[in-house]
Amino acid sequence: MNPEDVITLVEAGFESADVAVEGGGDRFQIRVVSEAFSGLLPVKRQQMVYATIDEQIKSNTIHAVQIITFTPAEWEKAQNQGLS
Repeated sequence: MNPEDVITLVEAGFESADVAVEGGGDRFQIRVVSEAFSGLLPVKRQQMVYATIDEQIKSNTIHAVQIITFTPAEWEKAQNQGLS
């Protein structure tokens, strides 16, 4: 898989999300910024992202992922602090 394929999968699971993916082959780093994460614990956020790539994980097309999630407000704060 390539990053663009992963972006397509993740974006399909989130309305109006900002998705960035790095990596290749079967290992990816995924960053998702979505209002859908508001009020949710980190584990629930990760579960939501995993759900969009579950088929690829089960088939071992994707073997390892690192997921970072933000609400839009959290992302803006991270960027302002130089953490993004």
